[in-house]
Amino acid sequence: MKNNRDELHQFPLFQKAEQILKITQGLVEIVPADNEFLQETTVRFMLEDAMIIPAKIAGAHGVELYDLKMENATIIRKAARDLYVQAGSLRFEESIQDKDYINLLRNEIEEFRLLFIDWVENFDVWNYIKDDWGLFNPPGVSAHDKDPDDDIPFNPDDFLNFDDDDEE
Repeated sequence: MKNNRDELHQFPLFQKAEQILKITQGLVEIVPADNEFLQETTVRFMLEDAMIIPAKIAGAHGVELYDLKMENATIIRKAARDLYVQAGSLRFEESIQDKDYINLLRNEIEEFRLLFIDWVENFDVWNYIKDDWGLFNPPGVSAHDKDPDDDIPFNPDDFLNFDDDDEE
């Protein structure tokens, strides 16, 4: 368990996600506390998105199945894109004086995007369970395809065979 955790913390994409989280935390500190609108919307959403990214990387890192990795990758991409836009929207706020954090965060997200592309390209497309919803199947696999697992005979009574003696 510790080895997998150490491996995650050495993973460049995860490290970049952690940097994005720290920069986001610094950026929201310069948003005036008395600006309720920014505090209740932009700041809250930015922090949520920045926290989702490393959490979902950890989730994807812990599984091998293509469909689960892709599901996490989709959530990561959405959070990163939303964070990029939210940070950009702060450029137009006159109450924010130090706008260098905004550019710093957006540059980090761009670097993250490049690492993300390489990461997703290395997912094993043949290690999957068919997604009946059709969103996260590897190329060439359709939700309408027959599931190969349907041909595997399975009788739950054989699997959970209880003798009268076992019930005591």
